Amino acid sequence: MNYDLLRGLHIIAVIAWMSGMMYLPRLYAYHTETAPPGSEFDEKFLVWERKLLKIIINPSMIIVWILGVSLVFWHVYSAKEGWGFLAQPWMIVKLAAVLFISGWHGFLAGSYKKFLAGQRPKSAKFWRATNELPFIAAIIAVLAVTLQFGQH
Repeated sequence: MNYDLLRGLHIIAVIAWMSGMMYLPRLYAYHTETAPPGSEFDEKFLVWERKLLKIIINPSMIIVWILGVSLVFWHVYSAKEGWGFLAQPWMIVKLAAVLFISGWHGFLAGSYKKFLAGQRPKSAKFWRATNELPFIAAIIAVLAVTLQFGQH
């Protein structure tokens, strides 16, 4: 597959993933503040959150990972860079950011299950304060890739 097409699709998937990852904590903040467990509004929030996870966030993350691994294979086999490029400082930073975002994704999905069980795992203030974490990690990942600092 053409490298530029692969990279472009990867970026589009990252944008979709980040959009959902930034919106879900905001929904959690509103959910925590305004919808007591078992209320009609609680049920509406649960539907919105489930759809965001199942229709946007989860599929986007899967596509990001598939395309990201494909890009690694492209570098190793098509560009003949070998596996050593994964040890470049910029790539280590990018991979760390992706692992953080993936872990945060897992945390958000686990929090949805707590909302589903009628719990409020964190305060609205917590959700607002952490809302931008995936975006900050994405900025770090993008700058690491575009600047490729420390490349030999």
